[in-house]
Amino acid sequence: MPTTTAPVSPEEQAKFGNGLTTTLAPFIEQAKSRGELYIEQPYELYSEENHRSWRLLYKRMLEERWPKYANEQFLEGVKKLCFDPDLVPKLEDVNQFLAPLTGFKARAVSGYIPAYLFFDCLRQREFPTTITIRRSDSLDYLPEPDIFHDIAGHVPMHTDKAFADILVRFGETAQSAAQMAKRIDDEERQLAAMTSIIKAMARFFWFSIEFGLMKRDPADKRDQPELCVYGSGLLSSYGEIAHCIESAEVQRYPFQMEWVINQYFEIDRYQPLLFYVDSFDHLFTMVDELEAWLQSGRLNNVSPGEPAVSEQDLKSFLEAEA
Repeated sequence: MPTTTAPVSPEEQAKFGNGLTTTLAPFIEQAKSRGELYIEQPYELYSEENHRSWRLLYKRMLEERWPKYANEQFLEGVKKLCFDPDLVPKLEDVNQFLAPLTGFKARAVSGYIPAYLFFDCLRQREFPTTITIRRSDSLDYLPEPDIFHDIAGHVPMHTDKAFADILVRFGETAQSAAQMAKRIDDEERQLAAMTSIIKAMARFFWFSIEFGLMKRDPADKRDQPELCVYGSGLLSSYGEIAHCIESAEVQRYPFQMEWVINQYFEIDRYQPLLFYVDSFDHLFTMVDELEAWLQSGRLNNVSPGEPAVSEQDLKSFLEAEA
């Protein structure tokens, strides 16, 4: 998933720039220019081109990928959310189905959310949600997260109580990290420790919530692969969801803390290394272990490398009202 945006021709701007298309939506650029992080979803701005993108993305995943590779809780979540296969979802409608189940709600944002604010939204059972959608002629090119990734990839998992509790617990761990930062008096030590802690937390989140695998429930009698997918980055990728399970090029290992927090990753290619958990109960215990490592100082000096920690991310933790 490349993070750079290709140049846009006048013809492309004319075709895709009138709705809420990723990187081409005037509404989003205006919100950003006003410093608006949390926004409303102006549903009337979606174009037929935008709805076509959703229709194509949803159809191929529902018919060709999710039944074979997704975990059972995700498949149940898709049913519970009652998505319209032909129209971009209204967050208001999604939340009417979602909130009574786990208390979670999708909350529209204008784009990137600094790390602490994102994790703290999870603690409060809110999921920052992008409202733009990729172009219909570039379904597999994603310059930044879009509503298909967020709503179709993430949110069905939020209907499951065990998984929702994991997200909240992760948000609580971020809060503990922010509190710990305030107890470090030396500025140089504080910046070094927090950079490492944020990096460790980002890696944990990446290899679990975004790109996690899980052993398939023994009660599932379908003739399916031994591992299934629960990570949203995989659940929203037509190509990689199959690749991560079927390809001999992917290394798959049990989820171990010392491996995960020290493993760098690159976001612009299929992942060559993934980790699997036994169950969501297992993953919850791993988040508990993450906080224990945090409190003992074992996250203060993880291995260097990706992901980079931005000044915004650091500032969001250091200035948090935790």
